[in-house]
Amino acid sequence: MNEPIPVSRSVDQGTAKLMPDVDRERAWLLTVDGAPQSYVDLDEPAHLEFEYARRLGHVLDTLAEPERALDVLHLGGGALTLPRYVAATRPGSRQDVVEADRALLDLVVEHLPLPAGAGIALHAADARDWLAGAPDDSADVLVADVFGGSRVPAHLTSLAYAREAERVLRADGVYLANLADAAPFAFLRSQLATFAAVFAELALIAEPAVLRGRRFGNAVLVAAHRPVGIAALTRLTAADAFPARVEHGSALRAFTGDARPVRDEDAVPSPEPPDGAFGIG
Repeated sequence: MNEPIPVSRSVDQGTAKLMPDVDRERAWLLTVDGAPQSYVDLDEPAHLEFEYARRLGHVLDTLAEPERALDVLHLGGGALTLPRYVAATRPGSRQDVVEADRALLDLVVEHLPLPAGAGIALHAADARDWLAGAPDDSADVLVADVFGGSRVPAHLTSLAYAREAERVLRADGVYLANLADAAPFAFLRSQLATFAAVFAELALIAEPAVLRGRRFGNAVLVAAHRPVGIAALTRLTAADAFPARVEHGSALRAFTGDARPVRDEDAVPSPEPPDGAFGIG
């Protein structure tokens, strides 16, 4: 059998590389301009290598009874790690993936093809533009994992955007976002204030070292109009190789402090990460 070889291609947002994992036969790491974006194991689509992806997976696992099909909208595609995860763990789910970088989508589909009948529709479009045209009450889950390079784009951080997300979600739907920040957390706190203005329930999942301001890192935002299974999420995230904490209620409101919801005209991208901040978890 021929050994897999790395693939490099210019895409719309830089240079994408697919690099094989020497420890897993059909597993690949996707980077764009050197920043890790996705990890996919074609033989084990339920394997989530990145810590933040596992935390998103934990939320997806606790949203409904096991294997119940869901309608999921993904803003941001990468190597389609989470859509593959949902297809494997919740067969029959209907999923839409919106990725602005058409050339990246083409690269991923060519080299890391989706399984037949996965129920995953791909759309090359700007996430907010596509969201604006999506039907009301059409998704059980909206997953926002959009990075322009290593930063969350400004137009996906505002109150108007949060209201669009709520419109597209069903009454018991859940919004998930992969965010990144470091102390003093101006960006993260502004996101909490923004989504608290729209959704009744919020939770934040992150490593304690990140929440204590010791380093830059990912934080998963969970927003809904119903309780989001804090006890189950706490157990699952605490059992990971790099345990995370689930903040909610009064502690999360205290963390948010006096931050205000973000208007479109004031929106800014998430901060630029320091060198080496992102890697495989």
